[in-house]
Parts: sequence; C-alpha cells; structure tokens
Amino acid sequence: MSIPTIFDLCVPRADVLAGTASDADFAADLSHVIRGGGPVEYSDPVRFFRNTYPTRGLKSLLANVCARLSGAGGAVSAIFRLDTSFGGGKTHGLIALVHAARGMQGINDYGEFISPELLPREEVKVAAFDGENADPANGRRMGDGVLAYTPWGEIAYALAGREGYERIRKSDEEGVAPGAETLAELFGDRPALILLDELSIYLRKIQGRSGARDQLTAFLTSLFKAVESSPRAALVYTLAVGKDGRTSDAYGNENQFIADKMAEAESVSARKATLLNPTEDDETVQVILRRLFERIDAQGASQAVESYRALWHDHKASLSPEAAKAQTVADFMASYPLHPDVLETFTAKTATLANFQRVRGMLRLLGRTVGRLWATRPGDATAIHLHHIDPGYEPIRQEIVTRLGQAMYVSAIRNDIAGEGDKKALAQEIDEDQFRGLPPYTTYVARTAFMHTLAFNDQLKGVTPEHLRYALLGPQIDISFIEAARQKFIGQSAYLDDRPGAPLRFLAEANLTQVIRRQEQHVDPGELRAQLNDRIKNIFTGQTMEIVPFPGGPWDVPDEVGSGRPHLVLLSQDACSVGIGADNVPDLVERIFERKGSEGGSLRALRNNLVFVVADEGRIDDMRQKMARRLALRELKSPERLSELAEHQQAKVRELEAISETEVAIAIQQCFRHLFYPSRTRTSGATVDLAHSALDIHSASEKPGSGQQQVVRALREFRKLRAPEDEPDSPAWIRDRTPLKRGQITTAALREEFRRDPALSILVGDDVFLKGIRRGIEQGEYVYRRGDLLYGKGDPHTSIAIDEQASVFTMAYAVEHGIWPRPAPKPTEEPGRAETGPAPSGTRDTGSGLGEQTQSPFGTSTGANAGAPQTNGHSRFTAEGPLREALIRLWEQAQAKRVERLGQLTIRMFDAGDAFRLIGVVAAVRGADGKKVQLEGGYETTSGSTVEIRYEGSPADAQPLKDFLDPQLRAASEKTLDARFEITFNEGLPVSGDGTEKLTEQLTRFATGAAYVEATAEAKA
Repeated sequence: MSIPTIFDLCVPRADVLAGTASDADFAADLSHVIRGGGPVEYSDPVRFFRNTYPTRGLKSLLANVCARLSGAGGAVSAIFRLDTSFGGGKTHGLIALVHAARGMQGINDYGEFISPELLPREEVKVAAFDGENADPANGRRMGDGVLAYTPWGEIAYALAGREGYERIRKSDEEGVAPGAETLAELFGDRPALILLDELSIYLRKIQGRSGARDQLTAFLTSLFKAVESSPRAALVYTLAVGKDGRTSDAYGNENQFIADKMAEAESVSARKATLLNPTEDDETVQVILRRLFERIDAQGASQAVESYRALWHDHKASLSPEAAKAQTVADFMASYPLHPDVLETFTAKTATLANFQRVRGMLRLLGRTVGRLWATRPGDATAIHLHHIDPGYEPIRQEIVTRLGQAMYVSAIRNDIAGEGDKKALAQEIDEDQFRGLPPYTTYVARTAFMHTLAFNDQLKGVTPEHLRYALLGPQIDISFIEAARQKFIGQSAYLDDRPGAPLRFLAEANLTQVIRRQEQHVDPGELRAQLNDRIKNIFTGQTMEIVPFPGGPWDVPDEVGSGRPHLVLLSQDACSVGIGADNVPDLVERIFERKGSEGGSLRALRNNLVFVVADEGRIDDMRQKMARRLALRELKSPERLSELAEHQQAKVRELEAISETEVAIAIQQCFRHLFYPSRTRTSGATVDLAHSALDIHSASEKPGSGQQQVVRALREFRKLRAPEDEPDSPAWIRDRTPLKRGQITTAALREEFRRDPALSILVGDDVFLKGIRRGIEQGEYVYRRGDLLYGKGDPHTSIAIDEQASVFTMAYAVEHGIWPRPAPKPTEEPGRAETGPAPSGTRDTGSGLGEQTQSPFGTSTGANAGAPQTNGHSRFTAEGPLREALIRLWEQAQAKRVERLGQLTIRMFDAGDAFRLIGVVAAVRGADGKKVQLEGGYETTSGSTVEIRYEGSPADAQPLKDFLDPQLRAASEKTLDARFEITFNEGLPVSGDGTEKLTEQLTRFATGAAYVEATAEAKA
C-alpha cells in the first residue's frame, strides 16, 4: 500500500505556502497592536484567533482577567504573571487580552477561547508598556507632543491621555516613581487593563543609571497597590523563567532581578500574583500546527504514523531507544506532519541558544521549511524531518546565521552541507556520485547533524549513529543507505568533530581533514611531479620486463635485444593518456611501435618485443591528489608540525601517513591501467598491430606497488607472454607461422622471429623457446643439428644452442634431404657380454624420468607418414592446423573425392589446455553415435616425483580426470600429453548440405578455434 506524503494530507496556510509570511508575522509586537498597526495577523482579531490555538493557559488567562475587568466575579486575583521561556507565547497572550478587552470585534464564534458572559460590556482602558520599544534616553513619542521616558510615563498617557501624563510629567522627566494614589487617579471609574511586557529589556537599557533600578522597584510596588485598590483594574506582566523558577535566556540576570522585585512588591501588597503559562510544553506543537496549516487529514496522518511505527519496530535494534517507545508513536500522532525528533531537538537543544525564542523561532524556521518543501516536493516527504530544514535555502540560512547568531558555522555549511552558486558542498558531491536517482542521503545526514549541533552546551551538541537513523528513517528512506552516507561523509568532512567517540556534530573550526587539505594546497607542484614520477617508475619496475620509463618518442625506446627481456614502455601521464572506451591507439604509442632512431625515420624491427602501459585520462587527477595527500601527511608528521595538533589528531596523522603509501600505489595502478600489446587482432580503430586491454586494480588485496606483475599476469592470461615456467606453443603451430615452414631456420633467426612477429608469443628468456624446440623434436616435428650433432626423435636429451650455427629442420624437410633418420650403426657385440635384443623401439628417455612412446597408441604419428589415403580399404582424409581450418580442409577433401558420408572423425591435440576445453565440447556434439576420449602422457612435479597417465573412455568420465589434471599439469616442471577424440556416426555424417558446417560450429564455438590439431576423417563404408 502506498504511503501518503505530506502533500497529500496537509494544506499549509496561504501565506506560509506562498512564502510571503515575513519575520514580523511570526513576531508579535504588543505596542503595534494597541495602536492598531503592525502585521494583520496580529492586529486583525479575526485572523489572530483563526491562527491561534486555544491552549489551556490562554483560556485561563482570558477568563480570569476578563472576569476582573467585567466585574462578573470569580476572578482569583487582580495581578497576573505570565511565566514561560523566551518565545513561549507571553506577548501572544497579551495581544489576545487586548482583543478580548476590546470585545473580540468581528469574531462570531469565540466560544473555544472564552465564555461570552465574561467579555467586558463597556470600554476598557488599555495601557501597555513594552520594554523592547521603550526609549529611556530620548523618550518615546506618545502623541500630542508627549515624549515618555519611563514605564509610568507611557502608562499615564495610555490611561488618561495628555492630561494624565501632565499629572506625572515631573516623575517621568526626573525618573522618580509616582505614588500608588497618583496612579489610581489615572484609572478613573472605568475598567483598566495594564500590561507590562519585556521589562527585562528595559532594565538592560537603564543599566548604569544611578537609582534607576530602585525607582523601577518603587513604581512596581505602587502600581501593585493601585491596581489592588481599583476593583475593575487588572495588571498582567510577563516574566521569562523556567519551571524551576530560575531564568535562563539572554536576559537572565535582568529577569531574575524583576522576579525578585516583583516578589517584594507582592509581599508589600499582601497579594500574590496568579501565575499562568500561556503555552505549556505539551501544547507547543498544537500552537505551531495551527499557525502553519489550514488542514491536516487525521485519518491519513494515522496511516502515515503507523508506517513509521512498523519501520521503527522492524529496525529497533539499529535505532535509538525512542523508536521502541509507545509514547513516541503517540507524540507523532499529535505532532504530524512534524517528526517527533523535530520538536525534541528544537525544545531540548535549539531552545538553549540565547537568541532562540521557542514558539516564535520554531514558527520562523518551520514556516520557511514548509514553504520550501511545497515548492520542491521531494518524493520521500512522508513527514517533516529535521533533514528537510535546508540551510542552503537563503531565508533559512539567514535565520540560523543571523537571528540565531550561529555565523561561526558559515564555513561548515558552505563546505560540507550546502554550497553556494555553482559550487557544491561535500554532501552534495557525494550524493551526486553515490546516490544519484535516490533521495540525497548524505545531504540529509549532514542537515540532521547540523541541526543537532545548534545547542548552547557541548554535551547537548551532536547526534549518535542510532539516533541519526531514527531521525532520518522513513517509508521512502532505506536504512542501509543512511549508514553508507554517514560513513562516507565522516570520512571526508572538513568540519565534523574528529575526536574519538565524539557524536556526529559540526565544529566552527576546520577539523584534521581540512588541515590536511590546506597542507595539500601548499605542496610544491615540482616536488609533487618528481615524487609521483619516481613512484610510478618504481611500481612498474620488475624482473620480468625491462622498463622504458616516460619516453619522449621512438628515439628513447631501443630496438635491440639488450638484456633479453621484453621492453615495458611506460608512457608519462603528461605526454599520453586514454579516455573512456580507448577506441584508438594513442599517436605516440603508434609512432614508437612503428619507428625507431633519433628522428623516427627508420622502421622498428623488434615490434613483438614491446608492451605499452598508458594512463587513464579520468584517473590522473585522483592519482595526483593521492600523492599530494601523502606529501602533506609527511609534512604534518614532522615533529614541529605534529606538535601543533591535538593528541588524537597526532595519532590520526601517523595512521593516515602509514596507509598513504598504499593509497598512492593503488591510485597509480588504477590510473595506469591501459595495456597495448602486439597482436594481429588489432584494437578498434588501430592502424598498427596492437591490441588493447584494461587492467583492473580495485583494492590493496591486488598487490599495490607491483604494477609490472599485473601487466605480466594479464599478458599470460591472454597467452601472449610466455614465462620460463609456461608451456610453449604447439611445435606444428610454430612451424606453420614462422619461416621454419620452408623447412629449415637457424635457432638464432627463429628466436629473433619471436621478437619481430606480433602474431607470435612474447618470450621471457630462452627457456620456453628451448622447451618448444625440444618438444617439437620429441613429437617428431623437428630435427636439430649443430655441426656433427644431430638430435631427433628418440634421442637422449642434449643441449640446444641459440646461434647461427644451430639449425632446426622440419621432419619432412629432414627426411626429404636425407638428414633424418641417421644411418643405423652396425651392431657390435662387446667382449664378455651376452647378446641381448635391441631396446624397444617404442620408448625413449625424456630426461624427466618418464618413458614416452614414440609410436602413439592411438594411431600413426603425423609427420612424413601423415595423410595416408587408404585405411582398411576405406577413404581416409587428414589435415593439420587450427581446429576450424583443419576441419574445413577435411570436408573439402571428402567433397573432392565425392564421398557422400563420413563414418568417423578423429581429432588429435598436443596442448593440455586446448584438449581439456574440447572434452566438454565433444560430449555435447549432437547426432553422434559414439564418442571416445583417449589421453596419454605424464608429468614431473617440482619435487621430482613422476606420474604417468593413460585414459580411454567417454567424455563424461573424463571430466573429473580433467579437473584433477589441469592444475597438476600447470604446476609441473615437465609434462607431456597426447589427446585423441573419436566421434562415430553409424548412419554417416552427410558431406553435402550443412551437416559438416554445423559440426564445425559445434566443435569451435566454445573451444578455441585456433588450437593446433591433427584431424582425420574416414568415409562411411
């Protein structure tokens, strides 16, 4: 069920909704109302009472005072004291009295405020003294040319006009209080209402005047007696005191003085003032809601509050205790749409500020918030939370900064919470980066923490994580995002209190985060560049490849073998970078790859000996910032700078400096992530034989500081780079892709070919190269000769030299030219030794302790004897090469011989990785009647143990064996594996049509189509 928002359930008053309510509309001014001026919300009795909630205190005040004025009887006293905190409705109550004394003109239904029989039926003289408007130095202009300097001067004129003022003029001008009888004369025989408001402010104004305070005390004593002696006179005065009878606002000393002197006056008059509070704490919310809203849907509010109760219950373990209290739900029902935390924060924290007037201040802030909310209508506003009070909205900002006197937080607001103009604050930046499309969680966290910071006492400032979640949680707010936003904000905020254990609260001064940022701004750009470049070079230096750091052009990159290691060309971030997508190879990379020499005028020969690493354009700034931060932390860690910081900050600097090295390393590797390497499969848009890949380094778990290792690992995964421990390429594949296919080549020239041709692997050292030649000899593909040394299949291992005197021959070439086989030696019998038979021709020593068959148990080996046209009277076809190519050649041969159907397909592979991939593929071939896998070989472990393998069976049963063998063969120091796959078609595989094409697609879709194989097909009998 959809939870209604405040926009569905509440209708703000027109002036609040339009944002036209001015400061004066929320600030009552008694003197203006008495004179018939001021904001219409106060001067017009109809609008005044329509916007006023009938609190218990207000109704009691009206009833008691009006009973005294009307002579209706039942009045408990002639003197009334309004006690409440600053901004708690005192002046509002006095204005209500003025309208009541004047008969509530124009109000048809005033029964909810006062009984009709209590209203005065004749004119009431109303005299008011407002200490805020008093001018004891210059006199306050009263009319008729009268200037009143004292409370008694203003009251005399208000009660009896100029004549009344002339009666006490001397007392007013000399500042001497008149007597009680003189004051009583001013009342006459008509009802009189005397109102005293903000006496504490007047007392502050006359501070320092000799005897002024004593005269005010004397006046109050006389006034008490005069009112007591007049049966239809009433005196109402205000006093800002707390429940404990003590004052605590901005005029605390003055209010306490007034309270003490009023007590003396009451003692002299022998009558105690009746104490009234116009607005009790539990009525404050109703006063506010009445002023802000025209209508609130009670039934819909109940539904909304119930949704919150359910949320609080579900997440009570993660929330502050308030969420589990039944009273919180009841309070929310009474305060809806205001979240309970809003009122609690205002009354318990904000109200402790000297300049915050409780009801009046809440009305100003909440009035502007309501107007802002209805203008922006956020979708998550199912209630009004603290986080909806936006200090970035200028009227609210001014209310907090100017009226509440919190200008010390301007920098915190601007930098962390709400930026100005086009500049976003930290919270806004995090929301845009982390929570785009969601409610602005980080901004909500920052605003809530800020409102909880606005308190006078330090122990009240701030909010715990549990209370923060309670304050923010709503039907449209995910609690997990709250916590994520809190952690992110804490980690980057420049103005949050960073002391251990401190609640989430803002400081007026920058915290350690800002200190570090300022230090970063003082890092010398030249030192930053030098330190960063040194660290980049260090990270990509290694033993596998020879680094060529920051070349300016082709002339800086050698085109020679040098140490024998491939060159890792590291391009400076200032010279070359790659944007999003890496659609093209950078020009500098292309030039270096193609050219060499001082002017770049010569073509580069050893192109397959270069690998390039290029910076990511979007990550350069982050890399520089991380290095600037490290340099700043190193400076702050110096003894003289460290002594300037608090103890907890010193510990934090040491901790951050220790991890900054890792952060720099990660940032560098995340920036230098674009890898360009030689390949015939060019990257999109490239004009040279270079492929592209992106290296992904996410965290410290990926070996930060070992950049070259990441490059090597990636190239090995692509099977582009072969380390000494890797397997060589298939000998037949090497034969067909190098000049060796012509029959012979020196080992030096063949090794050079691996440095030239981008289609070949990049070899690290000579071990894997020699391993490839030796494997070719063992498999009967190659014959090696150097001088008189001839090394072929079946011969004991011998050393292989890489020079111009050593040659490698293909077996076909060696046989054709009489190089192989060598003439068999004549048998001789050693003296004293019994004649024995020849060694079995099917075995040879591999040098690893493993006996290997020279004759495959699965059929005749390829080489000079491969491709016999007939077997058992049936046509037989053979082809070698990459899997797809070999299959296509088989079908073409069968078609050329007009064979209609093929009964069997045999595939022989020489690489363990390729063979293992094909097992699952063969198992999935459709339309075959029989499938068989045969594996034979062995391996030697690093500790010298040997294992021999022989398997013949179904592909399904071969899968567990493959899962076991794959890691063993990868780790082995020596290994051989011969794999054969037989696929039988009882009904025959049609050569015409698309049968062969579909089979080709099946076999090469998931297995590598480039795997070098020997394939044989037999025609159907």
